[in-house]
Amino acid sequence: MRISVLRPAAPRKSQYNISPELLTKRAAELPNMTGVLVTDLFPDLPKPIYTPGDALTLVREKVRAALASVDMSKIKPGDSVNILASHHGFTLYGGEPYAEMLRTIKDVIAERTGATDIRLRAGVGLRLRETEEYIKTFGLDEYFEGKAVGVAPVDRGIPIETVLGTVYGIRKVYDAKWIVHAHNNDIRELHYHRQIGRLFKPFAMSYATIETRSLYHQGLGPRAANMLPRVIFDSEFVQNKFAFSVFLVVGPTGITGVDADNDLIRQDARLTRFNLTCYGKIITLLSHIDEAIIIMDYPGPPPYTTAGGILFGNFLNATIDEFDLDKGMPPFTRYADMLYDEEGRSLLKDLPPVNPAIKVLVINYCSKGYPATFFAQQIPTIVVGAQAELLENCEHNPEFMRYALKASHLEEAMTFAHRVTKTDKVLAFDGAMAGYNMSRSLAESLKRQAPNVSAEVDSVLMDKWLKQRGLG
Repeated sequence: MRISVLRPAAPRKSQYNISPELLTKRAAELPNMTGVLVTDLFPDLPKPIYTPGDALTLVREKVRAALASVDMSKIKPGDSVNILASHHGFTLYGGEPYAEMLRTIKDVIAERTGATDIRLRAGVGLRLRETEEYIKTFGLDEYFEGKAVGVAPVDRGIPIETVLGTVYGIRKVYDAKWIVHAHNNDIRELHYHRQIGRLFKPFAMSYATIETRSLYHQGLGPRAANMLPRVIFDSEFVQNKFAFSVFLVVGPTGITGVDADNDLIRQDARLTRFNLTCYGKIITLLSHIDEAIIIMDYPGPPPYTTAGGILFGNFLNATIDEFDLDKGMPPFTRYADMLYDEEGRSLLKDLPPVNPAIKVLVINYCSKGYPATFFAQQIPTIVVGAQAELLENCEHNPEFMRYALKASHLEEAMTFAHRVTKTDKVLAFDGAMAGYNMSRSLAESLKRQAPNVSAEVDSVLMDKWLKQRGLG
């Protein structure tokens, strides 16, 4: 009997992806796949308030309720306000909840302050036109009356004096009297920020120029991800513009609420505790997978392919507890180019390898526009159909297919992967909401282990993680 699977993320019509009609089969359609909700594994985690297809009424109500306690008195009727967004928010649960949060923030500011010059500035990473696509997709250009623009790290900068010296923000981000930080709390690149000051991250990424955001990619190294965003936020320049922040609260189970505050430091402490509680259990459980074939099947770049609130990049590092700050040196960011030579060999003798449970990586669907040759260098990789051509023509990955095999269709790739790995365990990063599509054998294994993992996190690990961050 066919066991039901979870709905994968819909393909996206974008210059960064293959055309949706070329995606002929999804991982969830393979034989022996089943869907496992995070709440099936950990019933105590927060229940979601939204699933794709739901009306957005509750999201809107949650935003208004969160903003009710925020002081907006500094914003006057004639003032300009930039609502600052980041492209990652539009990838969460179809993107509509994040877009609705942005719309509601605009409405509430106008209602409570009388301000009319309210703009949207949506930052992006290396896919420089991506937020322009989101703005049009969700009708934000019309909602913001022509004042919604995508900003990129190659845009004109503006100097910001910090305790570290002069860094550069994006001029369009800061061209209003006030800024509102509108983001989400998901753990994203845990290997960089280590859940220290996670909520400050966009100040060095989405709101900064390429020279500044590269300081911890290629300059100071991964641990600067904790320091750089905070010193930018703490600068006199930013503090004189900062009004308040609003976060779409997400976890492995889905969107659970909205959090707003005038004090981002207090908000960061609150959501750090939430993230350790919610994400700690599922990441610890995934670290117990001993072997699996991984399928990328999501309209995002390789490390950002996602399922159950977790990135493939998180699973890549799952063999090390990245919440544990005692495991801090040497830097163990496995997919930072600065740590590898041209052939993908580690420049650090004691750098741990990528998660050895990943026996084969099958790329059925992902975005171009992100340096990803590393993955094919480190993991036996098979690329399916038109996806191979997309990667061959990716400006960031001209040699990707030199290290990968090409399969004509997904079934062919899986037949080969099963034969060479001798495992029937399969895990898909396909954007499944609040859970995972996986093989039945892997599902049974995780369900057996989940109670013990839950107890370990509750009784041992949470206490350690919180005390390391001064929250115990």
